[in-house]
Parts: sequence; C-alpha cells; structure tokens
Amino acid sequence: MILVTGGLGSIGSHTARSLLDLGESVVVTAHRSTRLPEHLADETAGRVVVEPLDTTNEAAFLDLGKRHEITGIVHLAAARYDLPDPVEYLRADSMALLNALEAAATWGVRRFSVASSIAVYAGVDEVPLREDLPLPVMAAHQIPVFKKTAELFATVAGATAGFDVVNLRIGTVWGPLGVPDNPFTPLPRLLSATVRGEDPDLTPPRPLAYAEDATDLCYVKDCGRAIALLMLAERLSHSIYNVSSGRLVRYSEVAAAINAAVPGANVTLPPGRNPDRPPDNHLDITRLREDTGFQPEYDVERTVADYADWLTRNDH
Repeated sequence: MILVTGGLGSIGSHTARSLLDLGESVVVTAHRSTRLPEHLADETAGRVVVEPLDTTNEAAFLDLGKRHEITGIVHLAAARYDLPDPVEYLRADSMALLNALEAAATWGVRRFSVASSIAVYAGVDEVPLREDLPLPVMAAHQIPVFKKTAELFATVAGATAGFDVVNLRIGTVWGPLGVPDNPFTPLPRLLSATVRGEDPDLTPPRPLAYAEDATDLCYVKDCGRAIALLMLAERLSHSIYNVSSGRLVRYSEVAAAINAAVPGANVTLPPGRNPDRPPDNHLDITRLREDTGFQPEYDVERTVADYADWLTRNDH
C-alpha cells in the first residue's frame, strides 16, 4: 500500500485516485474531516483506507505501520499556509516531515515523495525553470524556505536509510477541493465566483488578474497522475522533478474558457499585464516526461469545463 499524507485534500485525493487507477491500494491520512470525496468514495472495500492522523504526533505516525503494509509514502500534508508566526509554521511542518522520514526508514519503504514547490525558484531568472538550476538563498516567505529545507532533509535521510527520494516541485495547481481564495493566483476565485453568479472580486489583498498575465498552471487531476507515475516508476534518473503542465497559460485563455463553459458568463479582464507583476515563468517538465511518459490530459478548455461542473455539483 502507498501512504498519502494529506490524502483527502485536493492534490492528495487526486494522487490517491491515480494510484488506485494504476493498480495500487492506498492509505490516506486526514487531520480533520475523514469523509471521502466523490472520486474516492466508490472504491471496493480495502483499496482505500482512511486514517485520522496528526502528522506531528510521532507515535501515532509510526503506529500506522503496525496496521498496514506500507511500501511507499507520498508526503503532502502541510501546516496552514496562513499561520502568521513563521516559527509555528516551520515547527509544525518540520515535525511532520521528520516523522514521515522516520516512518519511511522504520518501515523500509521503497520510495518517499515529498511536496516541494515552484516557489523554491524565487529569484531565478532563467526561462523555463529547470531542476538543475541553482537556487538563490532567499527568505521571502515561509513556504519556500521550508520547501527548500525539506528537499535537503528528505535527500539526506533517504541516502542514509536506503530509500529513493522524489522531491516534487509542484507548479500552480487548481481544481476540485482546492482553495477558492488562493493567495497566489486569482484564477480559482475567478471561476468559482462566476459559477455562483457573483462578481469575481479581485481587489487587494486578493491577487489581481490582467488579460496578458500568464502563469504556470496545472489541473489537479494531471498533478495527481504525475505524482502517481513518479511513485510507481520502475526506475527514476533524478531525485527532483518539476510537476506541472510545462507551459505558460495566459489569464485571457482562462477567461475565454470560463465564458465558454459557464452559461451567461461574461468575464472580462483589464488589457495588458499587471505592471507590478514579476516576469512570467513556468516549469520545464522534460525530466517528468522522459522518466514516466507523462503528458497533461487537460488543456485549459477541458480543465475549466471539468472544474466548473464540479463546482456546480458541490456548491463551492
């Protein structure tokens, strides 16, 4: 079985779904609600097991291995991104990661994947963003600070204990179960408000949206499938992989797809680019494609139609 921490969240549950589709059974952990989302709810008994878990609790984490034969770990659970105290955030995420790494060593897993982020590339000017680029030493935000550190923690622990480590530098992901008011991209808010027939208010502190702004963008179903492929590949050539669609998506493309998918929608964006926005960039996914055969299945139009349908049915 593959353990997916944070397995009932957006990326976690879609990673679990893809692992199931590839023939694995999964243990998914949840800190709060243990209700299975619709895309996991119809599985046959025993293929999906939900375990309530506070990942900062070492004994509870290790106890999972007494109840399940876990052969791999995808560590996606994270502290709340909006914790105002960086020490509180770093303590919680560090404890969870160290417990996951201890469990991986104790259980003798084959592969350990951990969520990193496109944010670790802050300060890198090369286009596109490749895994072999040197990362500047910057502390602009607590999330990329921890993600950079997590990559090093996981790599040294895996080298000592003998399990493969996959550092997942995940791009800008959106889709079912995601946060509508995402602090890093306005696109989920733009779609969710339009589906509800509301004005998609993008005034600060919400991020702005101009027609020619562009971003690295990946639908969560593609993201989950990429992670599953990396977990199950017979052999990997690297320990760091960018996970995304591999292209820049203009906000005007998303607006046009929303207008096509949502009856009565008339989303219009200010022309040009946000003058305060840094240069646009995106993740190079050559490694991911070469080592797993991954290709995104969801273009912008299919993504927006699928996500809008989910939002309509789930009243989000």
